[in-house]
Amino acid sequence: MLSRRDLFTTTLAAGAALAAAPATASPARTRRLRIAHVTDLHVQPELDAARGVAACLEHVQSVRDRLGTDAPDLIITGGDTIMDAMAADLARTKLQWELWRKLKADHCSLEVQSVIGNHDVWGWSKAHAKTTGEEPLYGKEWACDEFGRDKPYKAFDRGGWKIILLDSTYPFEQGYIGRIDEEQWAWLEAELAAAPAETPVAIFSHIPILSALPIAVNGPVPAGTPGMNVPGARLHVDADRFQKLFAARRAVKACMSGHMHLVEQVDYGGVRYLCNGAVCSGWWRGLHRDTPFGYALVDLFDDGTVERQYIPYGWQAT
Repeated sequence: MLSRRDLFTTTLAAGAALAAAPATASPARTRRLRIAHVTDLHVQPELDAARGVAACLEHVQSVRDRLGTDAPDLIITGGDTIMDAMAADLARTKLQWELWRKLKADHCSLEVQSVIGNHDVWGWSKAHAKTTGEEPLYGKEWACDEFGRDKPYKAFDRGGWKIILLDSTYPFEQGYIGRIDEEQWAWLEAELAAAPAETPVAIFSHIPILSALPIAVNGPVPAGTPGMNVPGARLHVDADRFQKLFAARRAVKACMSGHMHLVEQVDYGGVRYLCNGAVCSGWWRGLHRDTPFGYALVDLFDDGTVERQYIPYGWQAT
């Protein structure tokens, strides 16, 4: 019987093997879109993180030559673009976003679409960030400004698919939990209702909508505890509401996330849930539970199927 560590190692080894042997389409289907899901970059001036992000972006764009496979059509950053804004003051937050802007300008020629992660939200930890909540860029306004949009969520059509970028960071006390608010629910339901029935849908969120990882990494349960509590900051607390929505809207084929810095696949209810590792692995200090510094190539096919390769880009912590 595999131990939990053996199971993670086996899963990650399989992901590395996929990187070396890219998936091929069967004659019955055609790939319509290839997305590089580049999540949890945690850009910061320390720990050589900027050079690591540059190496990752360059690897994404040269994947055809490096691995003998097709280049991605676009990049979707999966949240936590910068190391942290939630507890950072204005000067530190400004420094991190400026660094990301320069990295993107100097090392990326592909289209970039972005999901907002919890670390991209400015000032919710008011005591540490020295914020009042009245600042013009407070909360998600700063990230929206950096990503060039007026709302923290977005939808667009590409290659015969509808792509939805959710905002899964919901304020709770001085921090957050994973869920979406009622305004975003109304928007999401309207987007799905308006899409043609034959158009498959892929959803990208920072926090996983459905995942076994928060259980697997939850640590030992204290003696006498009757059950296991999964922190609301690790998984969408409104997961059941999503399941009911997806059951009614069968066009949703895949949900991609980051946040956990681990690689996982869960197939449930006709939806493929993929957690796609982390560019920074263990926040640039080393590996997180043996997960390579990497990104995912996600292939979307005309029959609504989805395949994922996790690609280590060769970085090692300094």
